[in-house]
Amino acid sequence: MKWVSISTALLPLVAASGYTREEYASGAVMEAMMAGKEAAWAKERAAGNYDSKKWSGFDNKRPSKGALKCQNGRVEAVPGDADQTYRCKNVDMYDFKTHAELGDAVGEGSGSWGWTSKSGREYIAIGQTYGASFSEVTKEGKLEYLGRLPAQNDSVIWREMKVVGDSLIIGSEGVGHHVQVFDLKKLLKLSPKKPYTFDKVKDVALVDINQGIKGRTHTVIGNQEKNYAVACGAGGRPGRNDTCAGGPMWINLDDPTKPYVEGCSGQDGYCHDLQCIVYRGPHKKYYGRDICYGYNEDTLTIYDATNKKGMGNAGAIISRTPYVGASYTHQGWVTDPMWQTHIVMDDELDEGQIDPNRTAVDSPAKDGFAVTYIVDIQNLEKPFVSGLYKTTTRSVDHNQYVYEGLSYQSNYQAGLRILDVSSIPRYPDGSKVKEIAYFDVYPGDDAKPGGGDALWNGGTWSAYTFESGWIVINTIDRGVFVVKQSDVKGRKRGKGQFWK
Repeated sequence: MKWVSISTALLPLVAASGYTREEYASGAVMEAMMAGKEAAWAKERAAGNYDSKKWSGFDNKRPSKGALKCQNGRVEAVPGDADQTYRCKNVDMYDFKTHAELGDAVGEGSGSWGWTSKSGREYIAIGQTYGASFSEVTKEGKLEYLGRLPAQNDSVIWREMKVVGDSLIIGSEGVGHHVQVFDLKKLLKLSPKKPYTFDKVKDVALVDINQGIKGRTHTVIGNQEKNYAVACGAGGRPGRNDTCAGGPMWINLDDPTKPYVEGCSGQDGYCHDLQCIVYRGPHKKYYGRDICYGYNEDTLTIYDATNKKGMGNAGAIISRTPYVGASYTHQGWVTDPMWQTHIVMDDELDEGQIDPNRTAVDSPAKDGFAVTYIVDIQNLEKPFVSGLYKTTTRSVDHNQYVYEGLSYQSNYQAGLRILDVSSIPRYPDGSKVKEIAYFDVYPGDDAKPGGGDALWNGGTWSAYTFESGWIVINTIDRGVFVVKQSDVKGRKRGKGQFWK
């Protein structure tokens, strides 16, 4: 465990960034990051490093049909194969399937999200280059492939999804894709013996994204309690000079068969990701309001989204918070949705990706060890960074979601990292945050200094944790893993030490 003292964390909030405000506003930074990723992936693809044949047929090669235990810091998934021997801590492996075995023979993986039916069956939607793949996660932790929903138009790796009620919301950077709304109850009748391909017209309700480059979005978000979705990053690139400017586009789901955009918030320009929930916390002025925490490239931007009507001026901005080390404010999550006092947040460029000389000069992650920023949001109008957690493995952090005091982080080539963040309300400097478990899905860089490379060439893009404890890891290069955290001394499995 590494943490940065509060004296460092409370430096003046205006960071010396390697990028200018104009470069963020124009979309130049985002374009450079996407181009850098595409170049890295193209190189790996050309070298055959995404060829799923190397990992196919796991069911016939695994040493046992049950749990593959993490022993002596390793899971040997295929005996004698170093490329299928995974570093681990307190995480056991149960299943794996390649992207080809999940319906996409030539594509790579991206976002993912889960759905639990009313009867308790658990399903996972997997983002791939050519669409979304559907599987059931059985009670034994097996992936049973059921079918897929093709991409609406242009096929690209960027595909994100969330669930609202029984509806799956899918966005993509593909031109002309728009936002798909799919009824997940259609999965209940499918059988793994006969996987089914859904019709992208008949089986989809489409949300028209008419801003910027038509049909493109970067992320989608869902608010379960309020029953709506949001599209982020839908503005034109480069330029972002349309009405919504890439800001949140509010999608009405009152009738999920007829979804529509009822407004957008362009006041702070481009939004990369969001978390939207009903506010429950100490700031009485906003208690019960519809609040969205926005990760807007160079700031944490908090919106009051109670009023979603109006193109360009829907909602209101409560605060914009820069921070020391800000290079690309990417994504984050509240530590407790029922009492919102802190956020854990990641920055995708603070490790020095693209060009280290353009990364914020005061970035605490410039050595390649990813940093989780802890933000105090007890006053929504004046948030501040109260502390940091610095990982002990060189990596780039990507997405993280918090459940019952544990942050499940997808850190590209370092794999799934599970942090106990339940101490943060008591120790907001991050001194008690602890990595209690991990499953490294990318053995190729394990022997490098620092235990890995701070790169995004492969590894995990996203992970989803079910209430049952099954964790599904979607990787760019290999495919999809099913794992589960094992017992951790002094803690209830799946819960933070200080979780009430």
